[in-house]
Amino acid sequence: MSKQYLTTHTVDDAHITDIFSLAVTPAQVLSASGASSIKVHSTLSPDIPLAQTLTGAHKLGCHHLVTSRNGKTLASAGFGGEVKIWALSDDTGEWIEEGKIVDGNKAGEIWAVALSEDGQFLASTTYDGRINVWDLKAGRKKIREYETKGSFGLCIDISRDGKFTASGHENGGVYVFNNDTGRMLYSLPGLVKPVRTIFFSPACTRLAAAGDARVIALYDVQHGEQVANLTGHSAWIFSVDWSDTGEYLLSGSFDGKVKVWSIDQRTCVATHSETEKTLWSVKWLPKTGRSEAFATAGANRSISFYREATGG
Repeated sequence: MSKQYLTTHTVDDAHITDIFSLAVTPAQVLSASGASSIKVHSTLSPDIPLAQTLTGAHKLGCHHLVTSRNGKTLASAGFGGEVKIWALSDDTGEWIEEGKIVDGNKAGEIWAVALSEDGQFLASTTYDGRINVWDLKAGRKKIREYETKGSFGLCIDISRDGKFTASGHENGGVYVFNNDTGRMLYSLPGLVKPVRTIFFSPACTRLAAAGDARVIALYDVQHGEQVANLTGHSAWIFSVDWSDTGEYLLSGSFDGKVKVWSIDQRTCVATHSETEKTLWSVKWLPKTGRSEAFATAGANRSISFYREATGG
């Protein structure tokens, strides 16, 4: 069964360079690029107006943005090696810089970042395969350091229940760590080529990983087994995201195609290709009505919004 999605809005030239990362809250879409500012657009209005610009956030540009699920904490990782933590002000509804994480502050020392659901913990990857976890509520101290096989950590996620951290690496390695014990739980086989995006399902039962192998591997988190390969992309996959119910997976690739996959059917149910330029980031928007919606961004410097076409 295929699904129809309609383009509802495009923010043209949202940034002056490639948009590398999107993050969402219940009311906003945040975007980061090779330029120094982070842009905040409101999703409460159909014309998606610019709500705030975090000017000069990262001098050399920003490659990863992530928000906590409660929408109150934002972490941004810059090309200069710095990570900034931002808090949403209850009074003004604007983002304010809360502090920085300093870890040698060399480029690549902190690459991909993930936040726990409540925004207390930040996990990050490094160029040499280490995974660090920081407690943002306790003075931004490093509380864990996991070792892998020394390959560049390209992506990371913390499960919604806070129990697991997963990382994807340049050598195709996928690792799952138990946050309670501080030990590696699984080293998962299957992808061989660089893994550029990794995410736990909302129920924390599945892990999706994808990258240069052009397939999305699905793993069973409890047993550490690969349960499916979603094939259909003909280019490197840079971004995946689970829908809120875990029924659908969104993916964006190097050739500008965005796909929606049914997890039950293990098949692609929608493909859109409004651009031939790379999609660096795709994100579902928090569900507001009956229909699902998502946003995409990348090398065409625009943010496109899609909504499911429903009969009602």
